[in-house]
Amino acid sequence: MMKSVNDMGLIEKPAAEPGLWLLDPQVVFLNHGSFGACPRRVLEFQSELRARLERQPLQFMVRELEPLLDSAREALARFVGADAEDLVFVPNATSGVNTVLRSLEFQRGDELLVTDQEYNACRNALDFAAERAGARVVVAKLPFPVRDADELVAPILERVTSRTRLALVDHVTSQTGLVMPLGRVVNELASRGIDTLVDGAHAPGMVPLNLKDLGVAYYSGNCHKWICAPKGAALLHVRRDRQKAIRPLTISHGANSARTDRSRFLIEFAWAGTWDPTACLSIPEALRFMGSLLPGGWPEVMARNRALALAARRILCAALKVPESCPEEFIGSLASVPLSDATQAGRAGGPLYEYPLQDALRVKHGIEVPIIPWPAPPKRWLRISAQLYNALPQYEWLAKCIVEELAAEPRV
Repeated sequence: MMKSVNDMGLIEKPAAEPGLWLLDPQVVFLNHGSFGACPRRVLEFQSELRARLERQPLQFMVRELEPLLDSAREALARFVGADAEDLVFVPNATSGVNTVLRSLEFQRGDELLVTDQEYNACRNALDFAAERAGARVVVAKLPFPVRDADELVAPILERVTSRTRLALVDHVTSQTGLVMPLGRVVNELASRGIDTLVDGAHAPGMVPLNLKDLGVAYYSGNCHKWICAPKGAALLHVRRDRQKAIRPLTISHGANSARTDRSRFLIEFAWAGTWDPTACLSIPEALRFMGSLLPGGWPEVMARNRALALAARRILCAALKVPESCPEEFIGSLASVPLSDATQAGRAGGPLYEYPLQDALRVKHGIEVPIIPWPAPPKRWLRISAQLYNALPQYEWLAKCIVEELAAEPRV
């Protein structure tokens, strides 16, 4: 039997040499969750594929690409517990969510159910689909802090009506890092005749995943985050009986293909115009490389990162004198800790809102960590990530620095 992560001491020091990544060694990087970080070896593998493509573009794109994509899909399908025929590649989880919402037809008066912890980009996509069809977005408010699974499931089911056509649910919430009781949510909704679209942006590589057992209608997840594939690699899994309705965002050659050797679902999604497929083709190498870094393979990688996130949360809650916001069963490799309300406004730039506290931690202390404005400013949460290049002393340093910065903040 594999020793526990704590017995191996893998949280007191990095479980893998940080130099295996390109991360700036002068920065304490505690924000793997936002955009991931791709190891050097995987980037080298991608570069080799790009060079191969550019040496003979026609040979690669026309004659070699399809079997390469098939092989990559099969490797990823094994990892997420799926049939390769039910899985296609998309650039990111948000694109996958958009793909489903833009493909399905809703009617005026239909209700689309979502939680108040849905990622902003995907909530925008849901709002767009509803507005276009004259449908209504219904929001289930999830408590946070939370004590048990009932508190997460009940608010969703309470908002179900005879008009509910689809539910959009996170697997792991971006703002708070909650691992939702997804199987229970999906099953309860299915028993009421409602399909679920899962925004699984954070789940692949963070938590064990078996999509066949889950039985969900639609699942979109990133590979650039916890699997550590290059940016531009994500999956969309559509249950076999729902594939006919789902079309890619870009309609291309596959729409009128006469081929009968594979499903229209695979044919259309495999080619949406000229693209750089090397990020998706690098997924098997990312799975192999990351799984090779610890003796227990991927189960140990996930267990170690979770143990580090839990230990870091305990340190931060003790330093800030705040309670833990949820039981450990709801934590993967992300965790959020409550902070006092901000007394200074932050700034919105690109996809993220940044408080002055986040700037101070980065500029003065060399720590890159997000301060999340949730549910809205001036409320804020400290969200930490744990990856193999991180270690417990980094979070101890964060605790010291954030206590210092909070004490120095202007009062109102």
